[in-house]
Amino acid sequence: MNETGNEFQKHAMDTWQVVKNRMGLITLSFILIFAAAAILTYIMPRKYRGHVEMTIERITQDINVFDRNRGDSLAFTQEYIKTQFETITKPSTLYPVVQSLDLMKRWELPSRQAALAKLRANLETQSMLRSDFVSIDYYDQDPQLAANIANEVAKSYMAQRNNIETEKKQKALTVLQQQISDQEDLRRQAQLRSQEAKRKAGIVGDWIVGGGSSLNPGSDIRTSEENMQMSREQLLMQSDQDILTLQTEIDQISSLSSDDLIAQASGLKLENQNIATMTSKLQELQVAREGLINDGRGIKHPQVLSVDSQVAQYSTLILAAAKAHVAGLQNRLDGAKKKRQSLQTYNDEAKAEIMGMQSLYNEYKTAKDEVTYLEDLLVKMRSRFFEEKAGIELVKSPATIYSEAEPEGKPAKPNVPLHLALGGVLGLMFGLGLAFFLEYMDTTVKSLDDVERFLGVPVLAVVPKDVGVLHRSSGFNPDAEAYRILRTNIEFNRKSPDANCLSVVSGGAGEGKSTTMVNLAYVCAQGGYNVLLIDADLRRPSMHTHFDVSHATGLTNYLTTDIRLEDVVIRTQVENLFFLPSGLLPADSAGLLNSQRMVDLIADVKSRFDLVLIDSPPILGVSDASVLANMADMTMIVVQHRKLPRHMLMRVKQSVENVGGKVVGVVLNNVDLRSDAQYQYYTSYYTYYSPTNSQGGGSGGKSRRRKVKAETTASALSSPRSVSRPEGDDVF
Repeated sequence: MNETGNEFQKHAMDTWQVVKNRMGLITLSFILIFAAAAILTYIMPRKYRGHVEMTIERITQDINVFDRNRGDSLAFTQEYIKTQFETITKPSTLYPVVQSLDLMKRWELPSRQAALAKLRANLETQSMLRSDFVSIDYYDQDPQLAANIANEVAKSYMAQRNNIETEKKQKALTVLQQQISDQEDLRRQAQLRSQEAKRKAGIVGDWIVGGGSSLNPGSDIRTSEENMQMSREQLLMQSDQDILTLQTEIDQISSLSSDDLIAQASGLKLENQNIATMTSKLQELQVAREGLINDGRGIKHPQVLSVDSQVAQYSTLILAAAKAHVAGLQNRLDGAKKKRQSLQTYNDEAKAEIMGMQSLYNEYKTAKDEVTYLEDLLVKMRSRFFEEKAGIELVKSPATIYSEAEPEGKPAKPNVPLHLALGGVLGLMFGLGLAFFLEYMDTTVKSLDDVERFLGVPVLAVVPKDVGVLHRSSGFNPDAEAYRILRTNIEFNRKSPDANCLSVVSGGAGEGKSTTMVNLAYVCAQGGYNVLLIDADLRRPSMHTHFDVSHATGLTNYLTTDIRLEDVVIRTQVENLFFLPSGLLPADSAGLLNSQRMVDLIADVKSRFDLVLIDSPPILGVSDASVLANMADMTMIVVQHRKLPRHMLMRVKQSVENVGGKVVGVVLNNVDLRSDAQYQYYTSYYTYYSPTNSQGGGSGGKSRRRKVKAETTASALSSPRSVSRPEGDDVF
């Protein structure tokens, strides 16, 4: 979350930085577009408004015979209002307005199409959201004409819609009348079919002959034959039940053995009444026989044999009675089956006859129901026809006007506050867009990150804008601190104390290279260095102007003649600072610099001075700077902020490295600290440590502590790391 906040803050600061850097362009764009909007608003013709407010009625459009969801469903939706709203601006609505007000003649136009175009160009309509309210506005330089046209447009819409609704209903009534005629023909045909079916079925009135059933619409037909048929069906079911009962009883008796039959004879429903007596007597004989056997009489005993004879006789009688009963049941079963067969035959014949009559009855009933339906439909159609016919004569108004247009005393167009506000917003947006577009297209060096990312070398110092020559100023100068930082960074970035020859190059002219060198030399001299400043720009030398000396005698004289170095080196008014002017400009400066005499000169001055600074022409324009970069121990590039494109800066570094030079770092010069807030922390503490801050009213102790800290810091920064010359010795 913190990283997100920091990222957002960074983007916000970058955006604000772009706005600050391009504030002049943004302001100019705003002023120009705002002024253009003001001028256009001033020269625009003043137009008055004719305003009409009305509601669009949701009138049904189609005729529905059965009154189910009557009318077009679109009439009850918002789309219907939108459709009607759009018809206000259609030619069918506006042409009558052109004709009724004779706008062609009034506007002196060649055709009614031209008049229509002008009318539509000044006509505005607006519908309220989720409401049937519609406003019609017309703008014209004549307030009375604007009101008349707005009212006429509303009336034309109402008249046109009335005509459309009336025409639709007339067509619908014509179709409905034709349908009524067709339905009457269908009803007559249905009546003929009904009468023919009635005759075939033998129906008199609404009653079936011999049946006694009424033929009311929608009722079921049921005659006496059908009732008799139902009785026969019941008899058949009863016969089937009897046959099943008899068959079951026969099967039950037939499944018993003789002994079982004799034993269960009393439980069977036999028709012989003596069965129960014989069964009882048989049981008594069986008990008596068991008694005789128990008394010790054997099975051959006469009494036992007599009882056995009686038991056999009764058993025979019982079996004979049972067989006679089964024979009787079989006879009854055969009779029941014959009876059922005859009932089935008769029933089938009667059913076929009833089905034939039922078909005739149903045919008649269907025909009669059709007649009834067609008659009801005709009643509804006739009712709707006369209702809609009466409705045409009482046409409902398609719209209700709540506010008619009246001439206004104040012009409605142009809307001056709105136009000026839009012009201001548009100017601001255009200025911001143009600023960000130019910032995107701008490939110049804007930040320390740009330098270090594209060159891979450190930024040695950031020099503020409008820095003057330090040795000409008096008292404390906060800008000197930037050069003290530069001096310290050079000291820590050189390989050894012997690497004390520094050439300074730039990509193009006017990047502040000479001023940077003079101020750096001044700060180094103040720190105790013996500094020699060589003006090797033999194309357009300017270093001598900073010391108010002549460049008639200098480097070129030393390189071309056999004179001593002491004769061309000038001691400046700054202690420990010496200057070697350029001398007269030669014809071949590159050849002169690329000589053994120049090599010997650099070797000589390196041994005599603690620091040798060589000024050179722009490296991208001429080859002089490349020669000097090769001879020097290190090379410093001066880049003016927001001037040199990144690819050109890379070419500067590449040019130095191609000749064997070493780029020690970059000085970002002429930075506008007021607009580029990201650099302010580099120089904000200069004034914090200035002497004026030590003179505070109620914070004397605190101010004194700051002064001591400032002096300690300045002493640490200004003391050189090494001095090759014994203190007090002269360089010559």
